[in-house]
Amino acid sequence: MQFNPLGRTSLKLPEICLGTMTFGEQNSQQEAFEQLNYALAHGLYFWDTAEMYSVPPKPETYGATETIIGNWFAQHGQRDKVFLASKIAGPGFGGTHIREGNTRFNSDHIAKALDASLKRLQTDYIDLYQLHWPERHTNFFGTLAYGNQQAENDYDTTPLEETLLALQEEINRGRIRYIGLSNETPWGTMKFLHLAEKLGVSKFVSVQNPYSLLNRTYEIGMSEIAKYEDVGLLAYSPLAFGYLTGKFRNGARPANARVTLFPRFSRYSNPQSEWATEQYAQLAEKHGLSLTQMALAFIKQQFFVTSTIIGATNLDQLKENIQAFEIELPSEVLKGIEAIHTQQPNPAP
Repeated sequence: MQFNPLGRTSLKLPEICLGTMTFGEQNSQQEAFEQLNYALAHGLYFWDTAEMYSVPPKPETYGATETIIGNWFAQHGQRDKVFLASKIAGPGFGGTHIREGNTRFNSDHIAKALDASLKRLQTDYIDLYQLHWPERHTNFFGTLAYGNQQAENDYDTTPLEETLLALQEEINRGRIRYIGLSNETPWGTMKFLHLAEKLGVSKFVSVQNPYSLLNRTYEIGMSEIAKYEDVGLLAYSPLAFGYLTGKFRNGARPANARVTLFPRFSRYSNPQSEWATEQYAQLAEKHGLSLTQMALAFIKQQFFVTSTIIGATNLDQLKENIQAFEIELPSEVLKGIEAIHTQQPNPAP
């Protein structure tokens, strides 16, 4: 297990983070406990959750994942052994069950969200508190175009300064240790960093954005910020909702897979992605690797990645994912990956 710096803090985190958004939907509490126990026993003490989870988000499972993790702490203790990350939901998530559907990044909503998360998690602090997605209209969750429509649809958002001051207040209260962004853009990241320096408050130490062989858009702009501003990537969807395990090749749809159960998750199922996935699968086979191994090892080797968030619906998947980080891809494989990427760059942004 390798450990990487968390921004400009004195902390180093494991290169693997346990994602938990299936807890309470695809995974029962017992199954979740098995994963948490296995992860901690194998050095994965960095766990990521969110108030919105389980996924897909719906009123009956809102907060279920945090509740399960809180129940684990109540039963096992060891809160001081875990680096715990969670997120406050932004607006427009498609429901009214989270603060009437108009969630804002102001002091009122941040305090209310933290109150509820801390209660569910059965702890009095969160190590890394993240803004799940921007409050403003911008590009995230697969949106590429940013033009007149975005400007016309914009609305009165919380000033970024106000958000920073609200988060600093919670840091001062001891309820948050560090703050992070998620699904953020280069402009948003740099604007927050500049304002934090101007205000003399804590800076964001990480950005949790998608990154995989099918979506390398983080390399455009954001990777440079990671290099010069020390705001590393927490890479989510590294296996593209399972597509980069190869289990959906040739149109297969395993019965209990996420995209089989929830067809709304179509981000990685377009023809371009399927073509690229097949090319990557053949490249992996050529070099005696599984597609999963190659996909995760590729992310691990990027300088701007602080940690890769892996999620699993069973213990065997979790074990395979962890083992993939023992692999170092040789130059021939990396060249092959670049050749495919050049032919079909970022088919699933």
